[in-house]
Amino acid sequence: MLKKFIEKPVLSTVISVIIVILGLLGLLSLPISQYPEIAPPTVEVKAAFQGANADVVMNSVIVPLEEQINGVENMSYMTSTAGNDGSATITIYFKLGTDPDLAAVNVQNRVSKATSLLPADVIRAGVTTSKKQSSQVLILRCTVRISLMMKLFCRTMSILI
Repeated sequence: MLKKFIEKPVLSTVISVIIVILGLLGLLSLPISQYPEIAPPTVEVKAAFQGANADVVMNSVIVPLEEQINGVENMSYMTSTAGNDGSATITIYFKLGTDPDLAAVNVQNRVSKATSLLPADVIRAGVTTSKKQSSQVLILRCTVRISLMMKLFCRTMSILI
């Protein structure tokens, strides 16, 4: 069987082209709603504490919020950052298959429980909870140092993709 493909490379090429065309047709005809999930649902909590440095934000804003958020249903893990400008960001990652809307509501309920533990300036500025799509489907970097024609080709390809 394999000998036929070796002796007749045109047959192998035709079969390969047919498989690629069928794959492209299947990809184009598949509705977006049926694409598999490749990134976990993510919820982001943001707060601001004007005039505070990163240590104060970490101790007075992030720690109480994390203590309340920790253990929310279907949570995988969370990360947090505190900036010297008084900004605080907590990103909560959930297991694949978790409904992002329900996850955001659950996190919002936990955040509302923690508001009594936060400084008044933070409550006044507001604590926002939002869904976040964390997947990057395609990243393309094209760098060419050869000639102007290659740069133009690279720029055209990046626009087409």
